[in-house]
Amino acid sequence: MTDTLSAHADRLSSKRLTDLAAARTELSPLKAAGWTIDTSRHILDADAEAALISHGETAGLRNAIDRLFAAETVNPSEGRAALHWALRAQQPLSGEAEEVRTSMEAPLAFAEGAREGRVTGHEGRKFKSILHIGIGGSDFGPRLFADAFAMERSRDIDLRFCANLDPVDLELAIDGLDPRETLVIGVSKSFGTEETLYNLGRSRKWLAEALGTEWHRHLALVTASPDRAKAWLDGNEGHLFHMPLSVGGRFSIWSAGSLACFISLGAEIARAFLAGAAAMDKHVRTSPVATNAAARLALLDYWNASVRGDEMRVCLAYARRLRMLPTYLQQLEMESNGKTVGPDGQPVTVATAPALWGGEGSIGQHSYHQWLHQGAHAVPAEFILALDDAGDPDGKTALAAHALAQAEVLANGRSLAEISAEEPDLSGAVAAQKVHAGGRASTFMTTTGFNAEKFGALIALFEHRTYLSGVLWGLNSFDQWGVERGKTMAGRLKAVLTGTATADDPVTRTIAARLD
Repeated sequence: MTDTLSAHADRLSSKRLTDLAAARTELSPLKAAGWTIDTSRHILDADAEAALISHGETAGLRNAIDRLFAAETVNPSEGRAALHWALRAQQPLSGEAEEVRTSMEAPLAFAEGAREGRVTGHEGRKFKSILHIGIGGSDFGPRLFADAFAMERSRDIDLRFCANLDPVDLELAIDGLDPRETLVIGVSKSFGTEETLYNLGRSRKWLAEALGTEWHRHLALVTASPDRAKAWLDGNEGHLFHMPLSVGGRFSIWSAGSLACFISLGAEIARAFLAGAAAMDKHVRTSPVATNAAARLALLDYWNASVRGDEMRVCLAYARRLRMLPTYLQQLEMESNGKTVGPDGQPVTVATAPALWGGEGSIGQHSYHQWLHQGAHAVPAEFILALDDAGDPDGKTALAAHALAQAEVLANGRSLAEISAEEPDLSGAVAAQKVHAGGRASTFMTTTGFNAEKFGALIALFEHRTYLSGVLWGLNSFDQWGVERGKTMAGRLKAVLTGTATADDPVTRTIAARLD
C-alpha cells in the first residue's frame, strides 16, 4: 500500500459519504459490453481516485492484461499461461491459445447432436435426461449457467446436477430417471477428484445394471487427464472431451465443462454466451486503466480491503437469473485470491481478498439487509440489477425501485432528526432504534435486455477483475494450495474411520471415536 493512498484514506475518514457521492454524481459511469457501472458511492473524491488510478498504472495492470492475452506465463506456480479467454475467442489465435480455442468445436458439435437426437445411447434412444457430475469449478459454473437460463432450457431434456460426497446427493439426482435415456457427464480436470469419482463410480454401476455392456455409451467425460479417464472406462469407448491444462477449474465455465448446458440450452445461447465474454475481453484488452471496468473494480477492491480495511463485500443480485452468482463468485474470488503469500514465497504486506457473500434481491431484504443497514459493520455492497426485456412491467419496476432504495438507504442512512420530523409521535427509545447510520459504500451495476451475451460479459468481467486484484495484491490468482491440504488430510483420516490407523490429533481422535 502506498503512503499516498493511506493519506487519502485518513483524510476522507471523517467525510460523509452523502457529501462525497454528491460531488461525484457527474462522473461518467464505467461502460463495458452492455453493462453500466456506477461507483460514485465510495469513500473517494477526485484526488483520491486519481491517486488510486495512478497506483494501478504503477502496479502494472496494463502490463498484466497484455501478458494474459499474449499467453505468457501468468501462473508461475505451475509454469502456465491462463488461457480461459481463448475458449471464447471469436477469431483464430496462434500457438497454444489456438489449440484451446478449437477445443470448443467438439463439445459444441456433440451438444447439437445430442440435442437433435443424432447422438444416441442404448438401442438408439435419444437422451431425455442429463446428469452433470462435478465439484468446485466443475459444478458452480455450469449450475449458474443452467439456472440463469432455466426458462430457455429444452423441455425435452431433464437436467440434473450432483456434486456432494454425501450419498443422498446422487440418490436425489437420479430419482425418477431412466438410465436407458440418461447421459451422465463427468467433469474433472485431474480426473482424480474424490467427490467426482465417487459419484461417477456409483453412476456407472447404475447405468451398467440397466444397460449391461452398453453403459459406456451413456458417459461423457471432460478432463485434462485422458489416460486416467480411459483407464476408468476399462477399455470401453466413452465420449471424451478435452479440458486444457491452461484453463483453471474456476475459469472453466466456457469450456466443455458446460457441455450439459450446451445440450440443454442449444447452440444459439451457447455461442451468444461466448460472444458476450469475448466482447468484455476486447474492452479489457484495449481500454486504459482509467476507463477499464475490470481494472477499476479491482482498484476498488484494493482500496476497500487493503487501504480502508474492509474485511467483507456483499454481492446483491437483483435478478432471479443471477441468484447463484454470489455462490459462483465466492469460489472465483476467494479461491483465487484468498492467500497471503506471493509467488516468490514472501508474505504480502497488505490485507488481501475480503470475504464475499450475498444473495438474491429482494429476498435478502427480508434477511441479512437488517444487519447491513443497522449492524456494527459497514460492508461495501455491490448491486447488480439485470432486467429482462420480457416480463411483467410492474414487477420489474418494483424490483428496480427496491434495488435503488436499498443502495440509497445504505449510503444516506436516516437520522434521528429525520425520524422525529416524519414520525413525531414516536417515543425516544423507538425513534433511536430506527436510526440508520448510513455511510455504507456501494457499486451499482445495471443492464437492460439481459440475455446470454450480457451474462457472458458479466462473468468475464469478474474473471478479469479477480486476476487484476491478484496483481495488485502481489498474488498468483491461478493456484490453490490451500485447497490441497484438506484433501490430503481427508485421505489419511479415512484409515482412522475404518479402524486401520490412529489419528495424531487428539481432538480428531476423540471425535472420530464418537462416530463408531
